[in-house]
Parts: sequence; structure tokens; C-alpha cells
Amino acid sequence: MIDALPPLREVVTRHGLDAKKTLGQNFLFDLNLTGRIARAAGPFDDTVVVEIGPGPGGLTRALLAQGAKVVAIERDARCLPALEEIAQHYPGRLTVVEGDALAIDVADLARAHGADGKARICANLPYNVATALLTRWIEAEPWPSVFDRYVLMFQKEVALRIVATPKNRADYGRLAVLCGWRTKARLLFDVSPSAFTPPPKVTSSVVELVPNPTPLACDPRALSRVAQAAFGQRRKMLRQSLKSLGVDASALLAQAGLEETRRAEEIDVAGFVALANAFSAR
Repeated sequence: MIDALPPLREVVTRHGLDAKKTLGQNFLFDLNLTGRIARAAGPFDDTVVVEIGPGPGGLTRALLAQGAKVVAIERDARCLPALEEIAQHYPGRLTVVEGDALAIDVADLARAHGADGKARICANLPYNVATALLTRWIEAEPWPSVFDRYVLMFQKEVALRIVATPKNRADYGRLAVLCGWRTKARLLFDVSPSAFTPPPKVTSSVVELVPNPTPLACDPRALSRVAQAAFGQRRKMLRQSLKSLGVDASALLAQAGLEETRRAEEIDVAGFVALANAFSAR
């Protein structure tokens, strides 16, 4: 037991919190696991931690127990009474914001709750919006953001796409390019389906992303567009796949210093940045 609060299973039963597939919910009841995730995101020293989709608060309790000040964004109103019980147990340490994380500027939220140049995001992300959330955070301006680290859980197949390099051709794509451009990403550990209620059909993984304060200069929207175009037809040569951008692909590649016969999976992050800068200049 990490605190004097009731066991999570009891809380879920009392509040009728069955996990909703439509919200991408899979609750974590394993205290050893939530503690391990919280430790991976620490140490905290009153660091402001933004958590997305806390549900009944398993990870929330682990973060609070290890000294974090937590701002939790929860879309499911059914979970709010359970989270309020945790807030009462940790006076002044937990703020619950009801809303959709995709519609909230998390950096502004962290600053509004006392983050002074140091905040973190730690979450078991709802699977149905996990990639969209990460992409939004990586593309955010200005950069670096207020967050010094992101410790996040994804389906393992998504995690592998985040940390991939051209050496991992099957997983390397737009997400890897964006994350490799602005962060140093690494897979920390896998999580068995049995750790969740209900258990998903796939293994999950916890990923750490540490922001690079000085990434190569580039417009994130341009980088996202050229990567999307290139990987949209990943088996074709770039001179063909980049035609979807509506520009002269051969001229674009020449300006970026890339060979026309290369394929997207052969281009490293620096190459994609050169391509994005050439695209922005046209």
C-alpha cells in the first residue's frame, strides 16, 4: 500500500467505473507497476506533473506518493469523485481539470499551476488519442517547452515507432522523425496486458522522451508534411512519393542534397530536416 486510501479495485467498484473502450481506457491496478512508472518519471522535488487520463487514479497516487504536484486532465466525468478523494488526501497537491487533453494547451496549464521552467508529463495515455497527443506536444512552439521530460505509456507497436531509426526500417516513419528531431527517445520497459483492467490484446511499453533544447532549425509543420508524403508511399523512390506535395520533387530533392532514388526509410532525421527546409523555401 502506498497511502491510506482504499484499494483501487474497491474505488472502481464503489463508483461504478467500468473502463470504456470508446475512451481508450485501460485501468492500472498494479501498485508495483504504477510505482515503477512514477519512479521512472522522478525524482520530483515538487515538480509539476501533468497526467492525461488518470481514470480512478492509480498512477496519480503513485506520483503523489513520490512527491509530485499533479495536474490531471480527465475527460470522463465518472472518474471525478474518485479523483476528488485523492485530492482531499493530498491537500494542495492534486488539481483535476475536466476536459479533452487534445483541446488543452498543457504547457500553459503547467505554468498556471506553478511550473517555473520545470514540468513533466507522465501518463498512461488513452490508446485512441496517444499518437495525436504526442505529435501535438512535439510540434508545439516555442521549443523547448516547459517540460523537461515525458514518460508515457503506449501500445508497444507505437512505442517502437517512436524510438525507431533508419536501422529499424519496418517501424521508422513520420513519428520517429518528429521525435528523433526534437527529443531523445528510449523505450524503458514493457508492460504485460495482465497489468490492466480490462486487459488489452497487446503488450504496452513505457517510453521516455527528453527534449533536445537545440534541435536543427526547421518548421515542424513542414517536417511533418514531407515525412508524411515520403512514408505515405514508403516503397517508392522519393522522386515519386514526394509528388503528393504538389511541387517538383526532383528539384526539391536536389535542393535538399538528397538522391532521387532513395526511399523514405533510408533518410535520417537530418535529411528530413533538409527536405523540410527546402520545402518551406519554395
